[in-house]
Amino acid sequence: MITNKNRWLIAISAIAIHLSIGSTYAYSVYSKPIGESIGWKATEVSLAFTIAIAFLGLSAATFGRMVERIGPRKSAMIAAVLFSTGQVGAGFAVSIESLPLFLIMYGVVGGIGLGIGYISPVSTLVKWFPDRRGLATGMAVFGFGAGALVTSPIAARLIESVGVHTTFYILGTCYFILMLSGASYITRPPQGWAPKVQATIKESNTKKPKEDLAQLTANEAIKTKRFWLLWGMIFINISSGIMIISVASPLSQEMVGLNVAAAASMVGLMGIFNGGGRIGWSSASDYIQRPTVFLIFFSIQIFAFLTLPHVTNVILFQILIFSIMTVYGGGFATLPAFIGDMFGTKELGAIHGYILTAWSLAGVVGPIVVSYIHDSTGTYTPAFLVFTLLLVVALFLTILIRYDIQKIKHHKKIKELNVVAQYNDTMH
Repeated sequence: MITNKNRWLIAISAIAIHLSIGSTYAYSVYSKPIGESIGWKATEVSLAFTIAIAFLGLSAATFGRMVERIGPRKSAMIAAVLFSTGQVGAGFAVSIESLPLFLIMYGVVGGIGLGIGYISPVSTLVKWFPDRRGLATGMAVFGFGAGALVTSPIAARLIESVGVHTTFYILGTCYFILMLSGASYITRPPQGWAPKVQATIKESNTKKPKEDLAQLTANEAIKTKRFWLLWGMIFINISSGIMIISVASPLSQEMVGLNVAAAASMVGLMGIFNGGGRIGWSSASDYIQRPTVFLIFFSIQIFAFLTLPHVTNVILFQILIFSIMTVYGGGFATLPAFIGDMFGTKELGAIHGYILTAWSLAGVVGPIVVSYIHDSTGTYTPAFLVFTLLLVVALFLTILIRYDIQKIKHHKKIKELNVVAQYNDTMH
């Protein structure tokens, strides 16, 4: 029975799904071994990852309505089939040395599974945790960030012992089992369900539960100003974070003189701060307003991006990089809760999917811009200035969305007062 479901086990099921698909961020482990064993160029191998991230956003937007219609369990099962097929198919492509098949299986098929798998549990958790939306989505998205930390050492060891294509076979099978296990338990809460504490509060009327700004369909949401303001904020937040991630190792070597081993260690620690930011910032957003969290995000990033080009101290350099990583992860985790606040849970998965197209675009724009600027100028400093300007724009968008939300709340309050006044006039 759905009513007997434990919402914390639902959260663990969501983490199992996100841990699996989050392994995509460990893709760099495969790059060099594939290149050395087959002879494919680094740009050809990395193209599969770019395609996968592009299809993540595209499939999330395209299939968001399907997720809402057929439910999280069936959606997560479809994601499990597609994602694991993409992994196993990629292994087969490597074994027959077919680059086009590799790009299709890992990038397209796996990428579609990635997008469906990403939104399926997140939108469900928002409904199971109306009282702790930020914490709930933070846990799931933390799983996505932690996927790379778990997969990297396992994949590296497997590649050494059994080879690249067999590693894809083994891990693809493991992902399928883990995702299917999570999908088998995950489900929507019953209509009108509320956690016991919130239900008790509602019955006693001691504190009115926080209401969503509106309950909109995806088509209604994309026609609002606040949807596009949020899209722009997410695009800039992700672009800035991916810009750092894409050049972290050479950046640290060039700017503060880290050696290759120290730079690699810093990149590993970046993953931890990325994951920690997902839990920390999203949990904090349950206690302070979501727009306030994003104001903090962009303020931190503006300071960090302005300061980094002038930093020569290794410790300060890493502190600033790690701060950016917490904000990068926090943006992903806070987003679903923010969507629920502004548009309700009616079609949250579909709306989330539409906004994730910002991730697809940012995944291309961030690395290309920083690489182009560095190749043209021989330094990373101008790139920091470009992204600082973008972050100032993002800060302005956050102020606008905050104002828009307050305006809508004010109009709602006036409307409610008018209804009460009309009712009192009728009674008299």
